[in-house]
Amino acid sequence: MADEDPLRRYRGKRDFDRTTEPRGRPGTGDEEPRFVVQIHDASTMHFDFRLQVGDVLKSWSVPKGPSTNPGDKRLAVPTEDHPLEYEEFEGVIPEGEYGGGTVIVWDHGIYRPLSHDRRGRPVPFDEAIERGHATFWLNGSKLRGEYALTRFRGGKDGGEGRGKGEAWLLVKAKDARARTNGRATPDPRRARSVRSGRTLHQVAAESQGVEGR
Repeated sequence: MADEDPLRRYRGKRDFDRTTEPRGRPGTGDEEPRFVVQIHDASTMHFDFRLQVGDVLKSWSVPKGPSTNPGDKRLAVPTEDHPLEYEEFEGVIPEGEYGGGTVIVWDHGIYRPLSHDRRGRPVPFDEAIERGHATFWLNGSKLRGEYALTRFRGGKDGGEGRGKGEAWLLVKAKDARARTNGRATPDPRRARSVRSGRTLHQVAAESQGVEGR
């Protein structure tokens, strides 16, 4: 049976008396769907790629980050659903907490689903994700154009095991927004937040300064 609370796993991993991450409240999927890409300096540096599907953010950990080069096939490992408010989260998750480390919002915006079946008929985005292949057009501050997420290895079904061993590829389509020359993915340690203009180092330093007062 489907989990009645899609954020149960998210909340179960966190102590909200310690972390400033949002607890999550009932959301709405009536507006244009949103996306966010966060850089997360945790036990390993990675990018978190999140797409609004209904009232949650479907999430993938992308170790090398999204690329603007269609030749790059970036591994994307699914993680638990996140609340819609997580799009705005930027700060330091305390050491010892799940995902402890610094987070910045590298990019955010809206996206347009593009998935179709073999007959050219539109496929609902949640169904496309369930099938394992979804295409979409990103309209962010930094990422623009068509991308696709494709599952190439499945995991266990249902419950807490869902997504275990599962892996996807995040790939840029060949369109006017594609880039084959130069840096196709930012250096995460030099990248700046689209919300505050700060780097990971600056966010971490400011957090330490506040704690030291």
